Amino acid sequence: MPFQELINNASEKLAKADRLVVLTGAGVSAESGIATFRDAMQGLWAKFNPEELASPSGFRRDPKLVWEWYEERRSNVARNRPNPAHYALAELEKIFLSSNRKFTLVTQNVDGFHMQAGSNNVLELHGNIVKNRCFREDRLLSDAEIERETVPPKCKHCGSYVRPGVVWFGENLPQDTLSEAFEKAEKADYCLVIGTSGLVQPAASIPVVARQSGAFVVEINSLESAITPISHIFLQGKAGETLPQIVTEIKKY
Repeated sequence: MPFQELINNASEKLAKADRLVVLTGAGVSAESGIATFRDAMQGLWAKFNPEELASPSGFRRDPKLVWEWYEERRSNVARNRPNPAHYALAELEKIFLSSNRKFTLVTQNVDGFHMQAGSNNVLELHGNIVKNRCFREDRLLSDAEIERETVPPKCKHCGSYVRPGVVWFGENLPQDTLSEAFEKAEKADYCLVIGTSGLVQPAASIPVVARQSGAFVVEINSLESAITPISHIFLQGKAGETLPQIVTEIKKY
């Protein structure tokens, strides 16, 4: 089927949907210049195992090393900006909410670009790299609660080191966030999956649950993924090019 016809079909179904759940993965961030976790382990960092730089045990062993690794990644996020895919999703949310329909955006990405682009109802499964948490108490810290005279900085309340607000290897995803994501997937009548390999669990099960519950599943990806076989429509291409086309089309209905 011609690509434009696929776009039209996906858009027509979306225009009639009442409960949309969107899952985004690293492919969306990659279009903003954000390297995936594995791809970021190059140059000076190539000699390290991921668990050394992204685990509680690695942080305990060498907190300065881990903090510097994340500071470099944060700098990369600060240098870049949301791309057209992020803005298209923010616009899609406004379209849905303006007509009293349900919209939920679930993301595996940690850069916060969805919120920067204007999305509000965002469930961050893997946390947010810009935010900070107390390593001992595991709670979010404001800038005023952080003492920055050391590397890593310390929590002013308990004196423990501050850690990035992301989910590390060996840690559970935030249970409330995960439960809400699956609840929305079960109730969705349309599921849009964008830029994810479909291999990382439990996020990869979200579109599966949506499909099993009767949702129409559309995947946007540069390559086929583990989600492709369960998708009703597969749109091969860049999210930053495809999503704006879909938003333009649904405005016609």
